Amino acid sequence: MKLKIRLLYKLTQIVLLFCYGVIISAIVFPLINLLSSLNVAKRSRDAIKVHWLRLFSRILNLSITQSGNLPEQGTLLVSNHISWIDIIVIGQFLPAYFVAKSDILSWPIIGFLSRQAGTIFIRRGDKKQIKLISEKIIWALKQQGNVIAFPEGTTTQGNEVLGFHASLFQPALLAKANIQPIALEYLGDCKQLTPFVGDDDFIPHLLKMLSLDKIEVGVSFLPILKPVGKDRQRLSVEAREMISEVVLKSDIGSTIESVQA
Repeated sequence: MKLKIRLLYKLTQIVLLFCYGVIISAIVFPLINLLSSLNVAKRSRDAIKVHWLRLFSRILNLSITQSGNLPEQGTLLVSNHISWIDIIVIGQFLPAYFVAKSDILSWPIIGFLSRQAGTIFIRRGDKKQIKLISEKIIWALKQQGNVIAFPEGTTTQGNEVLGFHASLFQPALLAKANIQPIALEYLGDCKQLTPFVGDDDFIPHLLKMLSLDKIEVGVSFLPILKPVGKDRQRLSVEAREMISEVVLKSDIGSTIESVQA
């Protein structure tokens, strides 16, 4: 009974949050754009987006352990990818444009909100779109915006880091922007439940996440990589190695604790 009450309470909050998001996207953002200068409008929209993600985090009861320093504006941040919750975790720390698969556009409400928030969408298998995506990322970086991408191109169970698509690092080279790797780790009881992989659907997975008492996650902002004198392949390999070191160390530690228990 307690579980059902908690789920109903959180679900009500999510519905209200989504309604709030629609109002922001359909009414507040257009008014801000109409009444403010470009710079002021961007700062206002960024603040609102971060606030909205923090509200989402509070409803999910994310218990976040952060390490490392946040980047300066105009940085390409690259992270391992485990779940749609990754966006909530990282996005509440700093304003940014996310690079995401176009599949999200079909998700109820979230698809609309993501588009209005300026998400840069990638269509699977559409190689013709690579140049357009690159131009959008370069523009965002040169406007001193942060861009967050998941170079694995898919989600995993969180105990490994797949090979990175080096093409996502090319815009940072062209924009002469720094790159900051981020390592994400879901911890404790939710480690096996949080991954959003394979044929998982958003709504059932959301309900499962809302049923949890809390979601523990570690987010490590790793040292900056500077693009000077490097090509995109080298940058992608270095970023992946830095993230893998954190993820594998955590996974080995969890295995040892499990054996000792």
